[in-house]
Parts: sequence; C-alpha cells; structure tokens
Amino acid sequence: MLNAKENKKNVESTDSVNSENVENTLENCREELMEEKCIEKANDSELETIRNEYEEKLTKATEECQSYVDRLQRLAAEFDNYKKRTAKEKERLYQEGICDTVSKILPVVDNFGRALNAIDTQDDKSFREGVSLVAKQLDTVLSDIGVEKIEALGCEFDPNIHNAVMHIEDEKIAENTIVEELQSGYQYKDQVIRYSMVKVAN
Repeated sequence: MLNAKENKKNVESTDSVNSENVENTLENCREELMEEKCIEKANDSELETIRNEYEEKLTKATEECQSYVDRLQRLAAEFDNYKKRTAKEKERLYQEGICDTVSKILPVVDNFGRALNAIDTQDDKSFREGVSLVAKQLDTVLSDIGVEKIEALGCEFDPNIHNAVMHIEDEKIAENTIVEELQSGYQYKDQVIRYSMVKVAN
C-alpha cells in the first residue's frame, strides 16, 4: 500500500517535472520564434534601406549619364556647325583670293592686248619695249601677291627648287652649277609653285 502511494507520488512528481519541461521548452520556442521574426524584420528593414540607397544612386547615375549624353550631342552639333562654317569661310577666302589675284593681273592682260593691237602701227623696237614693260609689270604683280621667281642661272643646283633636265661636261665651270634656265620657276613663301627647269654642268 505504501509502495502504491509512493509510486503515485513519484508519477505526480514526474508529471510536474515533465509539465515544467514542456512549458520551458514551449517558452524557449516562443522566444526563438520571436527572435527570428525580429531578425527577419530587421533584415527586411535593412534590405529596404539598401535597396532605397541603390535606387537613389542608380537614379543619380542615370541622370548624370543623360547629362553627359546631352552634352556630347550638343558638342557634336556644335562641331558639325563649326566644320560647315569653316568650309564656307575657306571657300569664301579662296574666292576672294582668286578675285584679288585676277584683279591685279587684269591690267597686265590689258597691256598685252594693247601691244598686240599696236603690232601693225609700231616698229619692232617699240613693240619689244612695250612687251618688256608688260613683262616687268607682270613680275611686279606676282611680287605684290607674294610670288617670287626662283633664282637659277649661275646658282648651285638645288633639287628642292630646281629640276635638272639637261647636263653638260665643262671643266671651266664649277660642279653642279646651273648654266642655263630653260623655264622659270616660282615659289610662294616656302612653297614651290613650279620648279625651275635647268641645265646643269658636271
């Protein structure tokens, strides 16, 4: 009888312990679940913050990129307009240069015309003098526009400005000396317009 009471008491004690254990376990589970939910909420909040930050950065970068694109398009349009203006200006300057040069040469052309008209009324000497004056006038016009005659006769041959088309051997003449100018050459500043056609000795 005593053993039965003790067994019942032991069972009740065990039940009490088991109940407490279950209660503790449930409480622990509840706490763990709450912690997980808090972590999830915290993670969601952090992710939202990070996403917002990246969206702001992306928006800013997109705006900057569009700004650069707009600037590049404006620069391209301005450069295209500059090229067109430059081409027109170049063409205008070229036309003005041609007109200015021709206007300087026209008096020479007029004098040649007068000389040709006077062939029948003048002797050979007068005609020769007239043509000589016209030639001098033409040289003056060329000089005024910056075109100079290349020195050749008696000078040392220079392949940069002379074109040797004939060659002679003569011990009395220094080597590479131009002995005859077959056609006059002209240059504008440092640019050769036409090479002098020459005969060179030795």
